[in-house]
Amino acid sequence: MSRPTKANIVIDMEGVDKDDEMDEMGKDATEAKTSRKKRSVVWKEFEIITNSGDMKARCNHCKHNLAYKKGGATTHLTRHLKLCTPRKATLVGKDKGPKQSLLSFDVTEGDEMLSIFKYDKGKVREELVKMFVVHEYPFRMVEHEFFTRFCRSLNPKYEPIKRQTLKLDCMKMYISEKESLKLALAGINKISLTSDLWTSNQSIGYMCLTGHFMDSEWKLQKRILNFCPLEPPHTGLAIADSITVRVLKENFEAKEKLHFCGKIFHVRCCAHILNLMVQDGLTEIRDVIENIRESVKYLKLSPSRLYKFNEIVKSLKLSTSKRLILDVPTRWNSTYAMLECALENKSVFSRYKERDYNYKWLPSDEDWKRAAEVSKFLEVINDVTKVFSGRKYPTSNLFLRQIWKVRKMLNDMSTDNRDFVKRMTLKMKEKFDKYWGECNLVMAIGAVLNPRYKMKLILYTFPKIYPADDFQRHIDDVRESLEFLYKEYLSVASQINSSMSSATYDSNPSQAKKQKTNDFDEWVITNSDIIPRNKSEIDMYLDEGVYKPGNEEYEDFDALNWWKANSLKFRHLSKMARDILSIPITTVASESAFSAGGRVLDQYRSSLKPETVQALICMGDWLRQDFGVELASNVENEFMQEG
Repeated sequence: MSRPTKANIVIDMEGVDKDDEMDEMGKDATEAKTSRKKRSVVWKEFEIITNSGDMKARCNHCKHNLAYKKGGATTHLTRHLKLCTPRKATLVGKDKGPKQSLLSFDVTEGDEMLSIFKYDKGKVREELVKMFVVHEYPFRMVEHEFFTRFCRSLNPKYEPIKRQTLKLDCMKMYISEKESLKLALAGINKISLTSDLWTSNQSIGYMCLTGHFMDSEWKLQKRILNFCPLEPPHTGLAIADSITVRVLKENFEAKEKLHFCGKIFHVRCCAHILNLMVQDGLTEIRDVIENIRESVKYLKLSPSRLYKFNEIVKSLKLSTSKRLILDVPTRWNSTYAMLECALENKSVFSRYKERDYNYKWLPSDEDWKRAAEVSKFLEVINDVTKVFSGRKYPTSNLFLRQIWKVRKMLNDMSTDNRDFVKRMTLKMKEKFDKYWGECNLVMAIGAVLNPRYKMKLILYTFPKIYPADDFQRHIDDVRESLEFLYKEYLSVASQINSSMSSATYDSNPSQAKKQKTNDFDEWVITNSDIIPRNKSEIDMYLDEGVYKPGNEEYEDFDALNWWKANSLKFRHLSKMARDILSIPITTVASESAFSAGGRVLDQYRSSLKPETVQALICMGDWLRQDFGVELASNVENEFMQEG
């Protein structure tokens, strides 16, 4: 049957009775009038039904029928919604309508306390910022589906946020935390700064400025104060001319607050000096190191080659558990690790050569001997560097003894008959004399303020470190500098005491009279020759002899704890020791920030702005210090520890 066209419809309409047509039009008009849109919001939760011929309003939640009249009031419907129990249940997890209180158990000092739980959206977002900043998670993770599912499984009320919102929250918290840090540092008397440079994968140079200080509990503290972009050139001279040295020194000089006449204002990083010294020495066996490096690289580039190598290790039943390590040429400590591992497997390399004719870098027997000699030397330097790189204990008081170990080793190597050892030793001695030819006052004073050493270590090591006609001058300089520095602290203390005394007498004039009439004070004055007046705290400290800790305490001896325990006995000298021992001798703390910078600015987040990078690095350090959280140096180390 064909489908009717428009013409057919017109013809059919003409056949309709006129009265029927008028009835239909009236009916349509009536329905249009009765279906007028309802304005009250209650109708979103009610529907109109017909029950036994009567029209009723049925609740969508509890299915209860209520009276309904066209155009009538809806007050009774609103009242019902407020009391409707099923409706309350559906509103759980939403921020509108009445809620039922949730009970939670808070454990405080071992006691369980019943309290009412209240969902705080602001607190959740604050903790979310801390989690992302402290653990260096990418912002995009907050939008991940299963991250949202996980948060909602903990609390159904969790509301997802966008990564842009998280970033804004981070910047707000950074400003707040920075103000808090300023207030905390306002009460610090002395602070030491370390700085270093780093180039990101954005080809932007960053300078990290780290502050080191002692808190009220005599604990070493550090905080990253700034992590900002620095214009080229990125050289040591650029750092020296930057704000960390030039501007600060000029400001202190203008205010006449330059400590110790600026003699210990700028100290070179000892780890960097050791690195320069070792790198110069390793150039004499460059060919040996290159052969071992290429051998390791050749094996590690192919799984089948590495499998053959490991099979030979098993067949020889070698006890070594170390895997082959490929070094980073600019890091001597990684070269030491590579040599140490290769030496343990040197018999395997020759066996592998018999199975692989394409292998061309097999070291000779003479090369292995040279590598073994260099490895012994690098082991000493590696141990010294580990001591220098400590961040949780003072290092300035340990510096001299470690430097003496290096000097002693160089002196012993200089008597070796082998030419390559003599050439290597000569190059390293030149670097040593360049940077440590003159006495490092921080090194020397720090050693004296170690109660295990005092002046004894100076008298023992200086004749071995410096020339015979010059060591006495350095010893005298140390003693004079020690006295000069102590007098500075004594002068500051006397000024404070005099101002406090004058304030006391001004507020209470009779106090001076009471002091004069005190019989005990008069007796002390007349018998003051019992204790020599010219006996200073520093003389008393040095005359007592060195402190000898027990065998168990010797390795873990903490000079700061000793000074804290004797702070009442040496009131002024302990303050001086507190400040000197808080001076770091390496920039390890600043360099550790670059590891964090590499994680924050990885290949997936290389578009972060410098101000965002600054906020993430600085605030991450502050929060980790506050909460005692430590991160692995890189993600690979974390997985290795878990495996």
